[in-house]
Amino acid sequence: MTNVASDAGVVRFLAAASSLGAGDLDVRVMDDSTHTAAEAAAAVGAPVEAIVKSLVLMADESPLLALVSGPNRVDVEVLSAELGMPVRMAKAREAKDASGYSIGGVPPFGHVVPLPTVLDASLLALEVVWAAAGSARAVFPISPGRLVEVTGARAVRVSA
Repeated sequence: MTNVASDAGVVRFLAAASSLGAGDLDVRVMDDSTHTAAEAAAAVGAPVEAIVKSLVLMADESPLLALVSGPNRVDVEVLSAELGMPVRMAKAREAKDASGYSIGGVPPFGHVVPLPTVLDASLLALEVVWAAAGSARAVFPISPGRLVEVTGARAVRVSA
């Protein structure tokens, strides 16, 4: 593992997490990429279902964060019906502008501005999940309940 202080995205995330009262995170910066759910699962020795993908979407043209279990794919029609508004995947530039982080390193909280957040309801069945910590090589464990608490996420169905 690499030193946390050597990654600017992780340092920025940790500062934001601290300001939200979540400064006690066990962030791990890996030597190898955790960019994909499969890579993250292999790196931490967890099932891919326990990996949280932080995906920026556009809901009625405003940014929305979806926290999705690793193997699940967001079905924009299902999510649109759940939210009662049109939803689409954000473009890479929209995702970075909204969150302050590049795709693959977007954390579930600590963004440029707070993002309304939905959580894949299937994550609530797990004891611990792993999420990105501001870089494509950094992750941290957190309970789904604590994740909901810090993000204010609403649990929804994200796929059929």
